[in-house]
Amino acid sequence: QVRLVESGGGLVQAGGSLRLSCAASGSIRSINVMGWYRQAPGKQRELVASIPTGGSTRYADSVKGRFTISRDNAKNTLFLQMNSLNPEDTAVYYCNYADTFGLNYWGQGTQVTVSS
Repeated sequence: QVRLVESGGGLVQAGGSLRLSCAASGSIRSINVMGWYRQAPGKQRELVASIPTGGSTRYADSVKGRFTISRDNAKNTLFLQMNSLNPEDTAVYYCNYADTFGLNYWGQGTQVTVSS
């Protein structure tokens, strides 16, 4: 079992920044992939960015150059630095953990609202 707890969401004006955090605890494998997904009202959940324990990052085209994903493996914490936010970034943001044993977990989500 892996528990994921997100924090850092909120209301920000267009052009502003937010930093999301995801604290992971439990049976965390040494090799895993963690990522951020988001779901806007009436839309499907989509990948924002992902980062494996020892590989390269991956970003959705819509956030490239504005968002940066990072992780602190020693503290089992995932981050998402979001800059130049726009109203289209408004969504519930979810932290995800997946490992080579087929385990896949989600956090409860944190709301990000960008006002125009």
